[in-house]
Amino acid sequence: MNKKRSLTGDRPTGKLHIGHYFGSLQNRVKMQEDENLERFVMIADVQALTDNFNEPQKVRNNVYEVLKDYLAVGIDPNKTTIFLQSMIPEIAELTVFYSNLVTIARLQRNPTVKTEIAQKKELFGESVTYGFLGYPISQAADITAFGGELIPVGEDQEPVIEQCREIVRKFNSIYGDVLKEPEAVFSKEKRIKGLDGNDKMGKSLGNAIYLSDTDEEITKKVMGALTDPGRIKKDDPGNPNICMVAYYHNLFSKGEVKEICEECKAGKRGCVACKKQLIENIIKELNPIREKRKYYEERPEELKRILMEGTKKAQAEARKTMEKVKKAMKLDY
Repeated sequence: MNKKRSLTGDRPTGKLHIGHYFGSLQNRVKMQEDENLERFVMIADVQALTDNFNEPQKVRNNVYEVLKDYLAVGIDPNKTTIFLQSMIPEIAELTVFYSNLVTIARLQRNPTVKTEIAQKKELFGESVTYGFLGYPISQAADITAFGGELIPVGEDQEPVIEQCREIVRKFNSIYGDVLKEPEAVFSKEKRIKGLDGNDKMGKSLGNAIYLSDTDEEITKKVMGALTDPGRIKKDDPGNPNICMVAYYHNLFSKGEVKEICEECKAGKRGCVACKKQLIENIIKELNPIREKRKYYEERPEELKRILMEGTKKAQAEARKTMEKVKKAMKLDY
């Protein structure tokens, strides 16, 4: 039986947070149990530059921060190929080829691109860069360079995967049946909200708990989390449906959340006690991850070895794809 391939990754613009953990990271760890699947995980440093082009050192520093997070949650380099995007020139070459197959208007209609441009208005103003507008083309190159068929993503990335499918179909219709159409694999959990109730969690918003946060940082963040604004006194009935502490209990307190919410609604549990229990449960969940992360922090040479070995394997796979692509495009001089 031929193995299927999965391709996913993250932009190294900061350390990974619990939104990543409950979403794509756990998905990737589970995928390692499938013996009929070859797994590739990319650290997308080139793509990170589309909106961090003026902060190259930040991107470079975070490459190893993301790698440590991967290893700490259980992504095993013996089972999953972890590689660096900038060291795969075939991705850039495919991006150029694919750019001829997609119109500017189609990119501007992509819902994911439209949303992210709106979020980056402070950076771009009214002048979006070619690189940022065209990042779905780059992502199509990421996926197809490795024959990716199963792509673990959040639902917000579905339009990008559909755009990749369109590119594959267009390419194959012109040059022959060379590329494989990918399929999105969605995380069980929806996108995790920030501590302030914002639908997006991130460093710039100051509403995220990171996998590497200390006990003190976790405590400070949870104590400042949004609760029911209508609950003034400890024994006032609360509404867990509008409380971010209750929302996070659903993630970290699976066996206790029903009782916690009932006590909240009856006014039998105060917000401070509720937050303290959540802090305890978050720390308990993250402790093994932080310990494993510390192991790798103390071994930078091992980190470099893992990344370079994975990248070397990825380079070989991308070269095979490029040979087929260039032959189909009559560029195999």
